[in-house]
Amino acid sequence: MPKICILGGGKIGSLIATLLVECGDFEVVLGDVDPEVVARLKEEIAHDHFQVSSVDVQDGKALGRFIDSVGPEGIISCLPYFCNQAVGEQARACGANYFDLTEDVEVTRKIREVSEGASSAFVPQCGLAPGFISIVAHELMTRFETVDIVKMRVGALPVNPSNVLKYSLTWSTDGLINEYGNTCYGIENSQEVSLLPLEGYETISIDGLLYEAFNTSGGLGTLADTYAGKVRTMNYKTLRYPGHCEKIHLLMNDLKLNDDRETLKRILEKAVPKTLQDVVLIYTSVTGLRKGELYEENFVQKIYPQTIAGKLWSAIQVTTAAGMCSVVDLVFERPGTYRGFVTQETFDLPSILDNRFGRYFQPYDSCS
Repeated sequence: MPKICILGGGKIGSLIATLLVECGDFEVVLGDVDPEVVARLKEEIAHDHFQVSSVDVQDGKALGRFIDSVGPEGIISCLPYFCNQAVGEQARACGANYFDLTEDVEVTRKIREVSEGASSAFVPQCGLAPGFISIVAHELMTRFETVDIVKMRVGALPVNPSNVLKYSLTWSTDGLINEYGNTCYGIENSQEVSLLPLEGYETISIDGLLYEAFNTSGGLGTLADTYAGKVRTMNYKTLRYPGHCEKIHLLMNDLKLNDDRETLKRILEKAVPKTLQDVVLIYTSVTGLRKGELYEENFVQKIYPQTIAGKLWSAIQVTTAAGMCSVVDLVFERPGTYRGFVTQETFDLPSILDNRFGRYFQPYDSCS
């Protein structure tokens, strides 16, 4: 039974732990700095194959001692992106497979450096976006002889928005600000290019409802590197209800809070409510040539909250945790197959959807 060390027991980490423990094939040890989180998880996940302990991952020596005491075969970081390099270095030192949820481009580059020559797998950017969306886009692209345009759109939204931002905090506030404020990447005229966040505004209709989409950082994952020179246009944008982008632009750019992210974080966490009543929108469109004719294929899916192990989990928790767990499961199912730096597009979509954790992305009609 592989032993998995999960670092971070927040919204996503707690569901990842639940899924891995409940399947009966993994032993899970979770570490978190917050004593209240540790106490809560001890009560909520009362299982023979689960342990939870206190650890401050920003204390390098404490983190090293904790990982040595666990002796894991896999390490999953559910921490803020700025903690991941240190975790990756610990995984390399102990020979464990490494997984994270980061959307941060620079951190992913650091993980790539750490993974050079490793016999274990280093799989960053698991989850939904980046993560599952990259696997979907790659699958659609393989169905064309020549790929012209790839559009990747993802949104996690409250079903019933009630505030001026038409948004709820469904995941990491640090990660959200990072996406809104950092440089984005895409492909234009077959070349990898940098793009401004909150720009590239467009609207899109899904099931008769209108949404806006705009550039955000990280969701493209490594696809721009993989497909530069092979695709004319590729980009990733976040989906929101109309009006959100304008207000975020005011906060981050006009009021310059992108330069004071701690203040912005306090404002958002004080004013924007959390909710479990959310919906995840996944939209991918690929246009290209087949036998000399222009075709388009789409993957469009809406996913709602689900009850797992007797508890209701939000759609963003379910999709992010399912994306992570399905990749972890495949790596451990196929020992020795994955080594060094592993991109999300390495995993084929049928294997993900056939996986016991990938089933949470069902129903699956758009690419069948």
